[in-house]
Amino acid sequence: MLLFDAHLDLAMNAMEWNRDLTQPIAGIRERESGLTDKPDRGRGTVCFPEMRRGSAGICVATQIARFVKPSNRLVGWHSPAQAWAQTQGQLAWYRAMEESGHLVQITDTAGLDRHLGLWQGNLDRTHADDAMVGSEAAQNQGTIPIGYILSLEGADSLITLHYLERAYEQGLRAVGPAHYGPGIYAQGTGATGGLGSRGRDLLAEMQRLGIILDATHLCDESFVEAIDRFEGPIWASHSNCRALVPHHRQLSDEQIKSLVERGAVIGVALDAWMLIPGWVRGETTPESVTLSLECVVDHIDHVCQVAGNARHCGIGSDLDGGFGREQSPADLDTIADLARLPEVMKSRGYGAQDVQQVMHGNFIRFLREAWM
Repeated sequence: MLLFDAHLDLAMNAMEWNRDLTQPIAGIRERESGLTDKPDRGRGTVCFPEMRRGSAGICVATQIARFVKPSNRLVGWHSPAQAWAQTQGQLAWYRAMEESGHLVQITDTAGLDRHLGLWQGNLDRTHADDAMVGSEAAQNQGTIPIGYILSLEGADSLITLHYLERAYEQGLRAVGPAHYGPGIYAQGTGATGGLGSRGRDLLAEMQRLGIILDATHLCDESFVEAIDRFEGPIWASHSNCRALVPHHRQLSDEQIKSLVERGAVIGVALDAWMLIPGWVRGETTPESVTLSLECVVDHIDHVCQVAGNARHCGIGSDLDGGFGREQSPADLDTIADLARLPEVMKSRGYGAQDVQQVMHGNFIRFLREAWM
């Protein structure tokens, strides 16, 4: 089944982790053997061959570069201009991947439908041949580009709002105004407060351009103000449920209801600490707490129960978003294993149509409506 993954930091992994995502995952892990500069070295889960093997044929791929003031102890760039330059380097990598045939950028309904037809036709041919499984199926998909919708995670790299229009011309179609900590345009995870005048101006310009608002990472006050002010399309690309794992990074039931009322889709993430309570980074292991894909379906099910249907939930895995296998479900080795989610959902009583909606249908429907 086709997978739409609503949040992958592909360029960050390529440019900051120095991972060649065109290579097999075993080769990437081997090349990182002995490195300790990142906690997930040698344990990455994402590369293009594994995305194709798991039929992850379309994703939302990010640009991300945080600006930090001298008082902000988070890792980031020391000026918005440096952050902007970093996003442009990431964009250059996406363009290089397009030129080499690994990626294709999707910016409108025509491009979306064209790409879906390409992938669905290939999947139909693959499934028609019962003998074509595993590596053969992946090889059959090896020449098909992966489609990506460009998103900006944290807006601090926008030096002025003129840069937003420039980014839109480059293909940017979604923006999360904040990431972790305090920001120029909104307050993110771990911070408090509303949008401020620059944040309100950002939302107005996003609305004018038709850019999707990503409510992920907004602190509670900024979330409420953004939902109230923004009249355009909204999603939460990679957000889990506060009712299951109490933390302000998660969505409360009230926030989920607000998003559902706006027609949003919420992508469930696979970062371990967001899936089960009590996770301690660097200490807890997936095996010690029996963390599995069942826990992912717990959050999918909670969103569906709050919404009253399966039309507002999807997958926004955030795999390799600064973590690897050490902080992922124990029964997931690579992103290809997301293809096992339909089986888990069906075992929990979900019908074929609802499974299809969660795996790709809801985000595709959302984009068609947003880009009308």
